[in-house]
Amino acid sequence: MAKQKKKRKIDLLFITACISTSLVLLLIGIVALLLLTANDLSRHLKQEMTVEVVLKESITEAQFTSLRRSIEAAPYCAVCSYISKDDALKDMTRVMGTDPSQFLEYNPFYASLNLRLEADYACNDSLKMIEKRISSMEGVREVTWQKDLLDIINSNIRKVACILLILALILSLVSFTLINNTIKLTIYAQRFILYSMKLVGAKWSFIRKPFIIRNLWVGLASATLTCIMIWYGLKIGLRYEPWLIMLAEPKIIIPVFVVVTLIGLLITGICAMHSVNRFLRMKSGELHYV
Repeated sequence: MAKQKKKRKIDLLFITACISTSLVLLLIGIVALLLLTANDLSRHLKQEMTVEVVLKESITEAQFTSLRRSIEAAPYCAVCSYISKDDALKDMTRVMGTDPSQFLEYNPFYASLNLRLEADYACNDSLKMIEKRISSMEGVREVTWQKDLLDIINSNIRKVACILLILALILSLVSFTLINNTIKLTIYAQRFILYSMKLVGAKWSFIRKPFIIRNLWVGLASATLTCIMIWYGLKIGLRYEPWLIMLAEPKIIIPVFVVVTLIGLLITGICAMHSVNRFLRMKSGELHYV
């Protein structure tokens, strides 16, 4: 009966340690997920940048064909679409809620090529070079892009990256402290057994081994639970936010699971060794006042 009671107590400590550790690992996993997707998100935002190549009224069919082929063949071009004068008028009418041609008595807009850039070229230096090159081509009236928007995107990306790195560092320190305290409490209940083993001449490495192995299992179980929570959390989130599909890609989710598992094993192993050593260094009288 006593053995069953002791077993239940140990199992309860194991479960408690797993839950506490998995909650901390969940925070680390979310930050790792955001860090790994920050680059993809940055590329996605930059690829949404549009350069408008406004065409001259006098452009010929041959000039237009040559211009479009040259732009589409360029390494900076991701997508190139043609917007006619009528399409431009319809888009502006939809935005303004009124047709400008009704009171101007002519269509004030020009035909254009809308160019979506490759992410590597979505910076002001590259855009100035692209503007200069395209502007020199026949049939081009002007080249425009949203300079302020690009500056805001690049600035915000840098800020988010810094915030995520600082948050990752803080969470790592907090997680180590919380997991260390959890493991210390599980070993605290057996501190007199540790002292007895030390008295009979057992080596510290021999005493530490079962505690480290047990807590490595805690780390593995916690990491597994965390990975399950992240995976099902993404599946539920996809029902409401389809863009989360980029977080569930193998190139993102697998490294996150690996990071969570390694951190779970590393922290629990180090904390177990530190806690056992702490109690082994204590004298008999000190164990009663811990």
